[in-house]
Amino acid sequence: MRKSVLLLAVVAALAFCSVHAFAAESFFQGKTMRILVGSAPGGGYDAYSRVLARHWGRYIPGNPTIIVENVLGAGGLVLANNLYKVAKPDGLTVGKFNGGFFFGQAAGQSGIEFDARKFVFIGAVVSEDTVVYFTKASGITSLEKWRNAKTPPKLGGDSPGAFAPDGVLRVLQAALGLPLQLVSGYKGQGPIRLAMESGELAGTSASWYSVRLARREAFAKGDMIVVLQNIPKPFPDLPNVPVAYNEAKTDEGRQLIDVFMHGNRVYARPFVLPPGVPADRVETLRKAFMETMKDKEFVAETDKAELVVNPITGPDLEKAVAGIFKTDPAVLAKLKQILYK
Repeated sequence: MRKSVLLLAVVAALAFCSVHAFAAESFFQGKTMRILVGSAPGGGYDAYSRVLARHWGRYIPGNPTIIVENVLGAGGLVLANNLYKVAKPDGLTVGKFNGGFFFGQAAGQSGIEFDARKFVFIGAVVSEDTVVYFTKASGITSLEKWRNAKTPPKLGGDSPGAFAPDGVLRVLQAALGLPLQLVSGYKGQGPIRLAMESGELAGTSASWYSVRLARREAFAKGDMIVVLQNIPKPFPDLPNVPVAYNEAKTDEGRQLIDVFMHGNRVYARPFVLPPGVPADRVETLRKAFMETMKDKEFVAETDKAELVVNPITGPDLEKAVAGIFKTDPAVLAKLKQILYK
């Protein structure tokens, strides 16, 4: 009797999976999915989205075509708001924007028209592990020279509320007392780097995984120099560059860095669906996403392009975003003052 019940349960589970797979294939067959990127071409968000688009469809039942479109405006906030309010919740529209806006919602940033906890998270290819770097021409070649700069250097940003560059630079200024003039409004890392090369800007903050690829020769020649890294432990290839947390002289400074820098890095680069996408399609896309991360062709392409792959699952992103709203209210209030002044 017991074996019969177990057998029936197994048969039922297999039947459910078959129906689920058939339903997903029936929906995605012949469809076109769009990955909307909230920054300009030339940056890490765009690069990771395009390599994912070339391989993800093979693991989605029905093998839909996947295209990438860049949607500019307020550093990705326009895209985030539109994805939440306007995008059809059918699983065919995926957003890729700066997850720092999730923190912005909890901290009371103006202009946010979504509830981060209602987005559907597919996953992330990599965390956002940032550095601050300068051009050699700026004269700032070390953290000590930055501290002692007679004139606050101009550092590039794209939008208030973005995790990096803007948020990172504002928190470093407050936590470490570093001199800087934040010049925001650039449309992503590509335009910021061009402004640095022209002498318009001295430096910026960015993902080390992305910027070391985009400006490999400049770093190799010493034309661009990393002076600070904003992660719990140093990058293996930057063993002698100071870590921000260790440079903070006060408990408050360390707390600000821990809550903002170390927390945001987990959910800063998510692939997101609008609220209301049917659960079976969410599960299909999440599973296909994680299978793509192990695909030989995907791995070969990311290795060749030197794009780091350290995937985060959708449920883990969901958990991390929910944790934002449990942050000490006093810390949130302080960060609101720092980030959105």
